[in-house]
Order: sequence, then structure tokens, then C-alpha cells
Amino acid sequence: MDYSLRSIGVRKVILITLGFNLLVGLTKIIYGMIVNSVAIMSDGIHTLFDGFNNIMGLVGIYYASRTPDEKHPYGYRKFETVLTIFIGVMMFFTAYTIFHRAFESFISNQPSTAGLEAFLVMLVTLSVNFFVSAYERKKGLELNSEFLVADAGYTRSDVYVTLGVIAGLILARLGFSKADPIVGMIVGFIVAWMGVTIFRNTIAILVDESVLDSHDIMERVCAIDGVESCHKIRSRGPEGNVFIDLHVQVDPLISVNDGHEIANVVKKDLKTKISGVVDVVVHIEPVTKPEDKP
Repeated sequence: MDYSLRSIGVRKVILITLGFNLLVGLTKIIYGMIVNSVAIMSDGIHTLFDGFNNIMGLVGIYYASRTPDEKHPYGYRKFETVLTIFIGVMMFFTAYTIFHRAFESFISNQPSTAGLEAFLVMLVTLSVNFFVSAYERKKGLELNSEFLVADAGYTRSDVYVTLGVIAGLILARLGFSKADPIVGMIVGFIVAWMGVTIFRNTIAILVDESVLDSHDIMERVCAIDGVESCHKIRSRGPEGNVFIDLHVQVDPLISVNDGHEIANVVKKDLKTKISGVVDVVVHIEPVTKPEDKP
């Protein structure tokens, strides 16, 4: 794995999305303050926090891209996973901010002065958010970056938020005076749910939840010449940085050199044919045949 090239690619994507997020976020916040729309301001705050996530991402990716060393033989990739938790935390903080502003707007009963130009502002920013989310997710999958995929999810929630704001603006113009703060609260729930999803996926990686189908690996390995059977199959790690270890049983009468060669074939097969596998540990043991049992 070329850690430096991957790091450069991830950082390039982060810088591009950062520029778009700052532009869109500030536009929404300023316009929302001008027309006294809590929904538009909340949408802008959400986008601006995404820009803050991008800045933190640049720092985290720097550490996550370092090559394995004696103290970290499995590499530094989980720095990126830990950073993904930060995005989840920021989502919860954003949801709280939105709820607070929506509640204040609800009890103050100050009507929004957003006009037809508000629809143009929201449609333009919606298009930008949709592009950024799709671009970041595509690159995240290509680079096997859980941070980019999670951040794309945060940006994708911006799309849902903006759609909700547009719906609120339409309802407000139809005479529903409480539509703006109510939509703001709905937006808050959407953002909070996205945070829960990110936490759930990230914790699965940190607690080493199995990431590959053990039965599929067993069938693949048992098809290799010289392998009698295999068991104790384990896999862990984020997509694109998966580690496997397993026990392979061979004929007890073969030489140590032959057993070692079978282990090498198993390791090469799994690394080349299963995407994202970076290391395989094979434990060779003799198979116990029925006639050998007492």
C-alpha cells in the first residue's frame, strides 16, 4: 500500500470540499440572519461545521498516513477512524445548536422575512452540497477512506436539511407561521440520526468487529492444494485496511518447508483476490486424521 499517495489523494479531496463548505455555509448564515430565518441559519451552521470537520481531517490524515513502525506494526490507520468519531460528536453538537435556535424562534414568534430570492439561494447551495457529497463519497470509496465517507454523509445530511428548509419556506409563504422553527427541529433530528449512524459504524471498527465472511474465506483457502482444512478465521479493520489471521491444517507428514510454502500460497491468494486485505497471518498445524485418534 502506498501510504503517501493515498494521503495526498485524501487531503486533496478534503481541501476541495473545505472551500465549497466555507462558501456555502457563510452564504446561508449571512442570508439567514438578514431575513431572520432560523431554518436557513441552522442549515448554514451545519455546513460550516462540515468545514471545521475538513480542517480537523487534514490534521488527522497526516498522522493516519504514516507507515507502520516498531511501535505501531499495524500502522496508524485507526487515527482516521478515531477522527471519524469527532464528526459524529460534531453532528450531535450541531443538532443541539439547531434545536436551541428553533426553540427560541418558536417562542419568540418573530416571522421570517425570506422572499422569493431565498429559494434561489437555497437551490444554488443545494446543488453545491449535492455535488460535494457525491464527489467526496466517490473519492472516499476509491481511496478506502472511512473519514471521507463519513464526512460525505455529513455533507449529504446538508442536502436533506436544505430540502427541509425549502419545504419550510414554501409552508411559511402559504401562511403557516410556525413552519420555519418546526422545520428547524426536523433538521435537528436528521442531523442527530446521521451522528448515530456514524458512531455505530465507527465503533464497529474500533472494537474489531469481523469484516469478512469467514465461510467464504474457508472455502477459498480449502480449495488450495495441500490444505486439508482451516478454522479460527478472524478478520478486522476498516475497508481497505483489513487484517486476517487463520489456522490452516495440512498433512502432518509433509516437511516444514512444504508447510511454509502452503502458508505463503494462502497468504498471497487472500491478499490478491480479496480487495482491501493488507496482511494475512497463517498458522500451520497438522490435521488429525481419524486413524490417528486413540
